[in-house]
Amino acid sequence: MELRRIHHAAIIASDYGVSKTFYTQVLGLRVVAENYRAERDSHKLDLALPDGSQIELFSFPDPPARPSRPEACGLRHLAFAVPDVAAAVRELRGRGVVTEEIRVDEYTGKRFVFFADPDGLPLELYQE
Repeated sequence: MELRRIHHAAIIASDYGVSKTFYTQVLGLRVVAENYRAERDSHKLDLALPDGSQIELFSFPDPPARPSRPEACGLRHLAFAVPDVAAAVRELRGRGVVTEEIRVDEYTGKRFVFFADPDGLPLELYQE
């Protein structure tokens, strides 16, 4: 088997419209496709990053809650590479997004910061 890269991450939103706005207008991800699946009463929005990796944003009626703090079992967080963490933080804060303070990775010396999507999913910006 030859794994080459992560193709996509899937996220289920509690409020599809709010999350769609966050991922497209706040984070600036490009819409690849948007579909409504009537048999599931579910939206599916395919979003792309410049490198071709994608996020699938779903809505489902009454999805169960899931622990989302960074130290909960399961997926810890989703990280995006950025050229300038400080500039990205200024942009996020300018759009009303609360971020933690910028930290420095003790092993790589790279700067990073955490923030959350509308459902509290931990997201990270990591400086390239």
